[in-house]
Amino acid sequence: MPDIKVVGVISKPGIPHASSILSELCAWWAQHGVQMRLDHESARYLGSHGGLPREQVPEGAQLLIVLGGDGTLLAAARAVGGREIPILPVNFGGLGFLTAITLDKLYPELENALTGRQRVVPRRMLHGEVQRDGEVVASYEALNDIVISKTQIARMIDLETYVDGQFVSTFKADGLIIATPTGSTAYSLSAGGPIVFPAVEAICITPVCPHMLTNRPVLVPSASVIEIVCKASHKEVYLTIDGQVGEPLAVNDRVVCRSSAHQVHLIRPPNMFFFDVLREKLKWGER
Repeated sequence: MPDIKVVGVISKPGIPHASSILSELCAWWAQHGVQMRLDHESARYLGSHGGLPREQVPEGAQLLIVLGGDGTLLAAARAVGGREIPILPVNFGGLGFLTAITLDKLYPELENALTGRQRVVPRRMLHGEVQRDGEVVASYEALNDIVISKTQIARMIDLETYVDGQFVSTFKADGLIIATPTGSTAYSLSAGGPIVFPAVEAICITPVCPHMLTNRPVLVPSASVIEIVCKASHKEVYLTIDGQVGEPLAVNDRVVCRSSAHQVHLIRPPNMFFFDVLREKLKWGER
């Protein structure tokens, strides 16, 4: 990691004692001569009406600190926008698959960041675009998943699906999840998808409550291009990115998903690895 001169902070609303946490954090960095870039929520914790929009916080920073849960981290990953900036996620959320660093480990990890001894793992993102009448009308980057789901009560939708130009199936289901290995432990897992080791070069296609019980999750190579043609009526289908942003789809809209050119660089606890997280978060048995 290059010398740290600027650090960004993105915070989740409603963190207990956030004012004192942010005050101590700012004082610690000031002692090291480092400038802080705070988002609106972080500034609000410090009693300021200033702060920056999240997408501006990473500009010029050599480190991004995320105070919150996995949802806050997902938003921060999109805000990084492909910049090669390590993200240090501190868990103030619930399950915390991605935000495994606890508050008591914050300053040891910051010391590691200053000396270049932190453990950084890359996570590949997923790129998605919406094509309408042959034009690209929207594009997105996702760390977890791109989801196409129904909006109407008790009505399944038809999603014509192709991988590398080969027809797969017209899924009649409540929706379809296109997930990265990182996102395999999120919505896809709840829908019956597999747990995928983060280093596996694959994309998971998981149908949500399919009409045909033989429609099962499928893993395809990370180099694959997945195309889903929406066959439902206007405003019956919604596209969601990481469960946070998205838009309604029109009939015959085409959603094209492929591995992104961008990676997110996550700082992970030095002695906690993927199966350690699974045992802790999913309550798997100990030795």
